[in-house]
Amino acid sequence: MGVRGLMESIQAIKQRFGIIGNTPALNRAIEKAIQVAPTDISVLVTGESGVGKESIPKIIHQLSHRKHNKYIAVNCGAIPEGTIDSELFGHEKGSFTGATQTREGYFEVADGGTIFLDEVGELPLTTQVRLLRVLENGEFLKVGSSKVQKTNVRIVAATNVNMFEAIEKEKFREDLYYRLSTVDIHLPPLRDRQDDIHLLFRKFASDFALKYKMPTIKLTDAAIQTLLKHRWAGNIRQLRNIAEQLSVLEQNRTISAETLKSYLPATGSNLPAVIKTSKSESDFSSEREILYKVLFDMKSDLNDLKKLTLELMKNGNTKDVEKKNESLIQKIYGDDEDDAEYEEDTTTNSEVLSIPEHSANHTTPETLDKYHFAEEIEEEETLSLQDKELELIKKSLERHQGKRKLAAAELGISERTLYRKIKQYDL
Repeated sequence: MGVRGLMESIQAIKQRFGIIGNTPALNRAIEKAIQVAPTDISVLVTGESGVGKESIPKIIHQLSHRKHNKYIAVNCGAIPEGTIDSELFGHEKGSFTGATQTREGYFEVADGGTIFLDEVGELPLTTQVRLLRVLENGEFLKVGSSKVQKTNVRIVAATNVNMFEAIEKEKFREDLYYRLSTVDIHLPPLRDRQDDIHLLFRKFASDFALKYKMPTIKLTDAAIQTLLKHRWAGNIRQLRNIAEQLSVLEQNRTISAETLKSYLPATGSNLPAVIKTSKSESDFSSEREILYKVLFDMKSDLNDLKKLTLELMKNGNTKDVEKKNESLIQKIYGDDEDDAEYEEDTTTNSEVLSIPEHSANHTTPETLDKYHFAEEIEEEETLSLQDKELELIKKSLERHQGKRKLAAAELGISERTLYRKIKQYDL
């Protein structure tokens, strides 16, 4: 068939099945349907919800040698998981509660014909195993039966699910996907069919005017531009619903841009969006990592407190300790001098935080009890937290290309502490 003959064939198919539009991607999808129809190849139709995927299996069936046999369309997402095996493959009497008689399934009824499995990505995994067997050798078992039955059915499936993501999440079998998608026919979303949007709207407006016996609605030039700029997340189905609402509800048959906008969702522009794809250097990939970083920071502060406490216990001279560890105290407590509430009751706070001066040789049992918590905390440190600490240090060093000063600043610890950690973990 030449190019001209093929285009005439595509136009004839469009008229026969009521398909509106002349976008190259749409024409290519119809062309592929025409080419695979005479064969028994399994076909997977992909595309967003509402793009008209149900038209492709009808074209394939009507142009095939099976056209005089049954064509059954099954919405896999609408059948409950507990009954879908029975619906597809049938069941024997008494096989489950409520099975009062033997029932033929769709694969038995459609023998010699075509089955369209819409939303095939919603099939349960157990049903996927049964379907794979049918695709491989045409065999199936009724629910509650041990007798193998044969069927000769052409399967055309459709889905709006990203199948590779479903396979990665183990929600869909990879071997079944490749059996179904011997030929993949993709239908473009309506937003990629700019020249077809107004054409489709006019067709729908004409159909509803005839259906409801009223004048056909028309769009102003500004309204047409609004129509074209809308994103149409619901695709052709959404466009058809808008045309029907306007036809029924609007008294004025000339629709302005303002009137049209009142029927469209607020977030519907088809204009390009600026999306920030780069992450900041201190950005973490999950909430769990953020939580571990908080715990890591708390652990670092706790270690500093233990160090300060131990020095107080050994030295006994609070002023010398305060002078020697000025930067450490500043890091732990911040600039307390600027805190107004702290200044209001200096005396009380001094009493609470005061540490009696004593000699290192006169440590009392009371003092030991007072600081015994340091040993308990050390014992409670878990291996998982240490592993996460190691992971955070590695990531920070990688992000800063081994620059310890920047890595230490990001982790909220001193460069010296980071150096000690690097030695500890043998990095």
